[in-house]
Amino acid sequence: MRPTSLGELRRAVDAGEVRRRGVRDELRDNLMDRLREGAALFPGIVGYDDSVVPQIVNAILSRHSFIILGLRGQAKTRLLRGLTDLLDEALPVVDGCEINDDPLAPLCAACRARVRDEGDDLPLAWLPRSARYVEKLATPDVTIADVIGDIDPIRAARGGLHLTDERAIHYGLLPRANRCIFAVNELPDLAGKIQVGLFNILQEGDVQIKGFPVRLPLDVLLAFTANPEDYTARGKIITPLKDRIGSEIRTHYPRARRDAMAITAQEAWLERTVDGARVEIPGYVREVVEEVAFQARADKKIDPRSGVSQRLPITCLENVVSNAERRALTAGESPVARVTDVYAALPAITGKFELEYEGELRGADTVAHSLIGAAVANVFGGWFEGVDTRTVVEWFDLGGTLQASDTASSNALLAAVAEIQGLRELAAHAGAGAKAERPLVAAAVDFVLEGLCAQRKISRSEDWSYQATEKPRARARPGPPYVDPELQRPGRGGKKQYN
Repeated sequence: MRPTSLGELRRAVDAGEVRRRGVRDELRDNLMDRLREGAALFPGIVGYDDSVVPQIVNAILSRHSFIILGLRGQAKTRLLRGLTDLLDEALPVVDGCEINDDPLAPLCAACRARVRDEGDDLPLAWLPRSARYVEKLATPDVTIADVIGDIDPIRAARGGLHLTDERAIHYGLLPRANRCIFAVNELPDLAGKIQVGLFNILQEGDVQIKGFPVRLPLDVLLAFTANPEDYTARGKIITPLKDRIGSEIRTHYPRARRDAMAITAQEAWLERTVDGARVEIPGYVREVVEEVAFQARADKKIDPRSGVSQRLPITCLENVVSNAERRALTAGESPVARVTDVYAALPAITGKFELEYEGELRGADTVAHSLIGAAVANVFGGWFEGVDTRTVVEWFDLGGTLQASDTASSNALLAAVAEIQGLRELAAHAGAGAKAERPLVAAAVDFVLEGLCAQRKISRSEDWSYQATEKPRARARPGPPYVDPELQRPGRGGKKQYN
């Protein structure tokens, strides 16, 4: 049973039933308990176990405020929001207080007056951990009143207070985050004078509101996020604030394809059914979708300073599944995603990157097509390393052609490729064995065809017609150099004489 009054809280603290400590010590103590137990620190965060998470752990153990630097889509905000799991389940506060005052040591004048007047009968409230995280997106229109506070003349008039009275202040987000975590996203976009207010609170515990000095020794953990380019190149973070931030932590995109696939599977909406049949996504399709993002991050036609968010494969895979659903509903078959569905997901790809000048000349659609082709070639090479594909390639070299599309039903596609020798064996190598259902076999056949096309062993036109790759024409062998017969007349020494 939690204490409901100040007197009960005093007795609970004396008996050791309630721990009284600052928010940074609270995070530190609870983190140490998690480390002893071996429990997960940031559930849902993938790929940071050996890089980012240890740095955050060290910052919390050091009782530091910290900033997370990273490009878009690197889970910076999710990391900050995950800090709430390290807070106590609930925190005792003065009931009705705007700044979550500690009943045993209130800061604001109103709460001090209530403690003096009501004594041990002062009612308490318990603030849950979910309410102890305050987040603000820094934008140019944010004012000092939004973050720190302002004088409220109406409150002063109603209470008969002078404007210099602390009780006339309307507190901003930061004081309301007392005994909580206060996070600022995109810190460089915050105006310089507001950053001054932040480092004053951070270091000195005081601030000026409308020219009136206000002493606010807040108990708060400040955490920030920023883009590395903004943080280091444009110089939008004032030096005194940068100097007072305890730790600088850099995030990164997934370094391994399996980590990227795990993130996409966790975040994308994939649990769908068509007429009771669940949409099946073969492993090679998932790999191709992730590889598109990896190719984009390495492509010189894409601006690396902007980054390629992990949202690209998430939204791309969702569109891939939707195209599989559309085909299944039209054909009346079980939904299975294909590699060609990735091309139907271009709208989920082209808006996720910023182009350099060369990319602008080519266009976003053309760049996206080349990224998909490179991704398919890479994944296909991994699946079919050392596998002989010459039988299928020779069929096309002998004049065979195939007309297909991403909307073709499984029966139609398999009927069209029935005479291509060796194709079903390659499909079996992609996981579609003899007992596999026809939609899964069709997806594997589609993967083989697109893989051979991506590796330029066969070609495909814009109307989805597969044929042999056009062989480069042999260059004509150069003949003997032209010699002017006038220069070769006998008796002239090989040189033309001029009179």
